[in-house]
Amino acid sequence: MPKDGFKSITVSETVYDKFFDVYQKSKEELLMKGVNSFSGYITYMLEETVQKDKTFARYAPKLEKISVDGDRVVLKDNIKNRIAEVTIQRGELFCQLCEKKDCFHIGFVFSLPDVYEILSAKGIRHPK
Repeated sequence: MPKDGFKSITVSETVYDKFFDVYQKSKEELLMKGVNSFSGYITYMLEETVQKDKTFARYAPKLEKISVDGDRVVLKDNIKNRIAEVTIQRGELFCQLCEKKDCFHIGFVFSLPDVYEILSAKGIRHPK
């Protein structure tokens, strides 16, 4: 039984092993983020996923991903009825349409799981 204030969930061994392997390999980096246990890592990942899903749900009807090509993501902005191009410039995302480093086009790009993985691998983080 879990402690008061906690719940338990059941996942397959394959899923558990996959996450535990990533946790083991990332322990040092996770400690700097305040994550000091496997349970804390799973909580951190769930919270991050929920945040991405909220951003995606908020902007998805307004924006559409057209393509991902090298260091740029092309979006269709259905509100402005324009094409927005988000590029990597000096290690940061830059929106060519808004001419900003932090706009809702960039937030949307970070909410796309396939693009987020590429950006994360390049060390590009969402400005908070």
